[in-house]
Amino acid sequence: MKVERIEAFSDGVFAIAATLLILEVGVDTSRGNLGSQLTQIWPAYLAYVTTFLIIGIIWINHHHCVSLMGRVDRPFLFVNLLLLLTVSFMPFPTKLVAQYLQKPDERDAVIAYAVTMTVMAVIYNIWWRYARGNRRLISDHVSDKALEAVDSAFNPGAPLYGITVAVAFLSPLASVIITLALAVFYLPSAALFERSG
Repeated sequence: MKVERIEAFSDGVFAIAATLLILEVGVDTSRGNLGSQLTQIWPAYLAYVTTFLIIGIIWINHHHCVSLMGRVDRPFLFVNLLLLLTVSFMPFPTKLVAQYLQKPDERDAVIAYAVTMTVMAVIYNIWWRYARGNRRLISDHVSDKALEAVDSAFNPGAPLYGITVAVAFLSPLASVIITLALAVFYLPSAALFERSG
């Protein structure tokens, strides 16, 4: 399979997952005082922005990493499907955070959210390590410096998301805020990939 086909299919999944997020932001039209409702649903805004940024960063990094590849093989296709599986699942825990943050069941909701992000980070690392290992799928013209730049961005991901799981047990709100901070941290690093190559 050509690299372009896997990228096109993946782009479609990213786009659908990102679009589905906004469906969880809404108000109850049967209740009065719209202004009050718009302020009360701030957890939905927080969950939406955080997850949208994460999906966006995954997409940016996915695009860059695939651009370094000259070929794909069947095992890689399966790992890519696992990555897309976690991405397409993200709207569900995002909905849980939107509905339950600052409510009695917030801990369970945020743990589910944090675990999902951690699983995504682990699978994404496996995805990259498989392609990068012994330059298995890497184009011949790509420099080692370009690969090391991606390595340095991927390395802290899973441990940092793992921390959000632990924090969720103590403070669900802090866990979501840390997740947002991670997204903000990764945004410029994703943009710098091109310069590092």
